[in-house]
Amino acid sequence: MNCRACSDPGKMPVFYQKVYVITAQIPRGKVASYGQIAALAGNPFAARAVGNAMKQAPEMLSLPCHRVIRQSGELTGSRSFGGTGGQRKLLEAEGIAFRENGYVDMKQHQWKTER
Repeated sequence: MNCRACSDPGKMPVFYQKVYVITAQIPRGKVASYGQIAALAGNPFAARAVGNAMKQAPEMLSLPCHRVIRQSGELTGSRSFGGTGGQRKLLEAEGIAFRENGYVDMKQHQWKTER
């Protein structure tokens, strides 16, 4: 889906709005999975839609999109974070620990919500 309307928050899809509100709440030093955010937004089977929302997140929202990763702890393959390795650098700067395989230690760093 092309989200040209995302530059106007009032016109973006309701699901994207929910995703952005949730993503804004992920605290420093924690990560959330695409599926986790999808479930919190009311559609547990929409992990890919969360990924699309992250790709199209308006810069004006200043969202911590780097804190959204795969359920396994694997980082995105995106170069959206200042080039290869950019997402990892951002997470390491927040104290996120990585396992030997390069994945985030989800047991230690996954955001626990009260929902």
